Amino acid sequence: MLRKFTLAAALSLAATAAMAAEIKVGVTPGEHAEIMEEVAKLAEAKGLTIDVIEFSDYVVPNQALADGDLDANSFQHQPYLDNQVKDRGFDIVSVAKTLTTPMGVYSAKLKSLADLPEGGSVAIPNDPTNGGRALLLLQDQGVITVKPDAGLTPSPLDVTGNPKKISFKELDAAQLPRALEDADAAVINTNFALAAGMNPKNDAIAMEKADGPYANVIAVRKGDENAAWLPTLIETYHSPEIRKFMEDKYQGAVIPAF
Repeated sequence: MLRKFTLAAALSLAATAAMAAEIKVGVTPGEHAEIMEEVAKLAEAKGLTIDVIEFSDYVVPNQALADGDLDANSFQHQPYLDNQVKDRGFDIVSVAKTLTTPMGVYSAKLKSLADLPEGGSVAIPNDPTNGGRALLLLQDQGVITVKPDAGLTPSPLDVTGNPKKISFKELDAAQLPRALEDADAAVINTNFALAAGMNPKNDAIAMEKADGPYANVIAVRKGDENAAWLPTLIETYHSPEIRKFMEDKYQGAVIPAF
């Protein structure tokens, strides 16, 4: 059958063809990967194919983006990105907020941080921003105090008050769930807690406040802020469908930041 197109329809088809693109987006396991997979499903109908590539740690996705192996990544909060740019010289910028995942304290031995024994041990992430975030959470819970001028990235060297003489085990963030076998407690990022089968709302013995400065972001190489495919990626991520997916699946453990 011969199909007749109006000028408007022809222009619409041309615009769709021009906008069609395929990109690679790096994520970490858990909610970042699961949400981006849903984004990919919705974006495909808009002419954008998203190849979701999963990394097991926090270090490689920024390097892969800087090297041109990715077009974007979605796994880190703004303070972590800022620290990576400062320390490693990445020419990377954030372009949109995605979600907030309040960090939690977990334990296989304790029911409360008040039960931490004298000389006990707490495992924390070994990168400056998440390690600092963990220490600030412990300070907020009254376990320790840190130097005020340490900002968002205090280290164990900045701990000024430690009445129970807690020792800190600094480990790769992805390995922290395994540390529960050895440490009295561990401060774990939500994506790795979820991947290990722990629900922050039910299993954490303490949680970070949800209104902190740790909203996660989509990042791209500087110069790609005006890439033709980027508005589709952001609009799809910020859609009502993705918000509902997050709220239904994570039940408050993962909070939309848009």
